[in-house]
Amino acid sequence: MIARNLSHLHISKAIKKKPIAIIPVGSIEQHGPHLPISTDSDIISYIADNIAQKTGFLLLPTIQCGVSFEHHPFFNLSVSPDILQRYITAMCLSLAQNKVKAVIILNGHHGNQKALKEVSGQVAKIKPGFKVQVYSYWHFIERRFDHAGFVETSIMRAISNKVEMSKAAKGFDEEQYTKKELDKIGRIANKSFISVTKNGVWGDPRGATAKEGGKILSQVINSIVKESQTCLTGKSRKLHQ
Repeated sequence: MIARNLSHLHISKAIKKKPIAIIPVGSIEQHGPHLPISTDSDIISYIADNIAQKTGFLLLPTIQCGVSFEHHPFFNLSVSPDILQRYITAMCLSLAQNKVKAVIILNGHHGNQKALKEVSGQVAKIKPGFKVQVYSYWHFIERRFDHAGFVETSIMRAISNKVEMSKAAKGFDEEQYTKKELDKIGRIANKSFISVTKNGVWGDPRGATAKEGGKILSQVINSIVKESQTCLTGKSRKLHQ
């Protein structure tokens, strides 16, 4: 149920029926030469909309900008982790005043994770008993995730007409590295993405298809819908890493 399209009377009725809200959080950052800077926000908005339709939870507008400083000097429009955390904490407390009892934060960008994980504790200090659950959507994908590679490009081909496949190019190739080496490279990329991949791509997007993207999205949406049923109890199954 999309909040921005409803009157306050409809929203009040929806909250009374299901007092759970969804806050999608994306980013504005480079995604190689073939994907738009809105990729993370586009994907998480699509996922959130479908989850809201299936659950009846109240869907809030997507927060477009996240923590993407690691992509400099590639284009990124970023806020500090502290600002993101405080902003979403304030949103949760405002929702609590409107009789919402729990919030599901759907995260579309890796760089947001640290800030978002702190929201629950911050809210609990002021509003004990109010529950906040954070789901980063790639934890619900069985195959290894990427950045503007096969997975993200396939998803975007399934939901958007903004993909320029003629410009798609292979980026950092992790096939030749061990897990230990990839962990080290990942830490470097988290600070300076361009140090690892000169074209801003982690993976190979050239074989990406809308069909595969649709399969991945179905897996993510169905899994989060199932997981979200436990958000009021605090119990959770083991997620893909």
